[in-house]
Amino acid sequence: MMEEVRKKTRFHYPVEQIIEKPFNWKQMVRLFNFLKPYAKTLLPKTILMMLFATAVRLAIPIFIGVFAVGQLEQGVATTQDMLVYAAIVLGLYAVSYVANYFRIRWMNQLGQFVIFDIRKKLFDHIQHLSHRFFDKRSAGSILVRVINDVNSLQDLFTNGVINLLMDIVMLLGIVAILFYLSPELAVVILIILPIMFFISTKLRRKIRRAWQTVRLRQSRLNSHLNESIQGIRVTQAYAQEHENMDFFDDVNTQNYESWREATKQNAMFRPFVEMASAIGGAILIWYGAFLIQSDGSGLTLGVFVSFAFYIGMFWEPISRLGQVYNQLLVGMASSERIFEFLDEEPNVKSKKDAKPLTDVKGKMVFKDVEFSYDDKRMALKGINLTFEAGTTVALVGHTGSGKSTIVNLMSRFYDPTKGEVLLDDVNLKDIKVGDLRSHVSYVLQDTFIFAGTIMENIRFGNPHASDDEVMHAAKAIGADTFISKLENGYATEVEEQGSVLSVGERQLLSFARALLADPKILILDEATASIDTETELKIQDGLKTLLAGRTRHNDCPPFIDDTGF
Repeated sequence: MMEEVRKKTRFHYPVEQIIEKPFNWKQMVRLFNFLKPYAKTLLPKTILMMLFATAVRLAIPIFIGVFAVGQLEQGVATTQDMLVYAAIVLGLYAVSYVANYFRIRWMNQLGQFVIFDIRKKLFDHIQHLSHRFFDKRSAGSILVRVINDVNSLQDLFTNGVINLLMDIVMLLGIVAILFYLSPELAVVILIILPIMFFISTKLRRKIRRAWQTVRLRQSRLNSHLNESIQGIRVTQAYAQEHENMDFFDDVNTQNYESWREATKQNAMFRPFVEMASAIGGAILIWYGAFLIQSDGSGLTLGVFVSFAFYIGMFWEPISRLGQVYNQLLVGMASSERIFEFLDEEPNVKSKKDAKPLTDVKGKMVFKDVEFSYDDKRMALKGINLTFEAGTTVALVGHTGSGKSTIVNLMSRFYDPTKGEVLLDDVNLKDIKVGDLRSHVSYVLQDTFIFAGTIMENIRFGNPHASDDEVMHAAKAIGADTFISKLENGYATEVEEQGSVLSVGERQLLSFARALLADPKILILDEATASIDTETELKIQDGLKTLLAGRTRHNDCPPFIDDTGF
């Protein structure tokens, strides 16, 4: 009974469905467009080296069979001649080794550059998306896109693309040579290809579904890991470690089972290819011997030996093509998830004819503003407000009354559903978003501190500020008092989310960061709720001096008129 209750109380992720759909070549073409920047540098060198290495490998069986064995068969080759032939074969293999070394080296460089570009573009795009995008998605699901889905493309670009070309060239070259050496024997041996293609198509469908399941299970695992780490304090506070571990064990088991099933399906392809190779070898021995013994067939022992080499080489690229197909399937699934984000348009963005901000005074006006987060429940309705420049305005109201929503509209994190918000009589929609936010500083109750030093965290408000300016801002709001007591002062590493600092100390850094930005409009969203009275008085004194002539908006706790500054 208790176990059932525990399962009911756990938040579960939405059920994800496996979508059956054909291979999306347009999606892959779009993905391969990331190779364009290297179309005149690394890509040609890699392809050229691949072609050279393939040509050398294709030449070796002809040299061994037709020349070396052929001369032995005719009885014209001496021991010294065979030593020379052996040295030439070793030389060809050495040349092939060197060519493959540079091919693999340049191919890996090309792949890493492409992965770097994809991740950079994806992260840059996410940085400019609107708050609505993040409202609908967990941090874990976004991390999966930027890290796991991009990483899953690594094998495709470092091995798959060039290997695909190499294997196609290898197969075409082998088939052409086989038909040149003996069309009759080539037809008999390659007759098993249609059967192999039919069976492999069935296998590939199962393999594709298996890897789709892996991607879904892995995404769920990563999302849960991120959620668990972020919420570890809540988990421990409610003594839910065991329940959380049970849930993780379930997610982890599903991920393990999906990988096991996918690798099992994938493992079936290689033995199938080896079986086809064995059948081809048997046909070669049976029918090749028959042709050698037949008068007028034209098949010599040397040609037979070359055939044996080429048949052995023939199934190797076919086996690799199966692996490349799997890489393409994984790449298609990951690219769809990546392009889903890249195709996401920000709800809030600057117009092409947006005006730059020059002389900002700070007056903000709300005219008949309505707003809804979900297009169902209204957060604001018919709001008319005026914030005069250089004044302090406090909004007081109960939870959910719309105080934070007004703040979000002032910073243009969202746009009104109806009505308009004006800055100095100009609609915010007609102002460049970057310009607007560069004149607005925002201090939250639950402030965010980045991993790094205290100096770097304060300077985040103005990356071009000098050390003296940073310290001046910290002193103005009283943060210098606790910073000076730290062993490394402003060079102290505060770790992720400022875990080594108290809530009040993190809040002081947030104030210093906001003041360093030198804003025309300062927004405090219950920003002093976590600070003691003495520290709050210091902040008020600092704000009086540094924010003269600026517009301040203070979102207060219910029924507390916090207008002292």
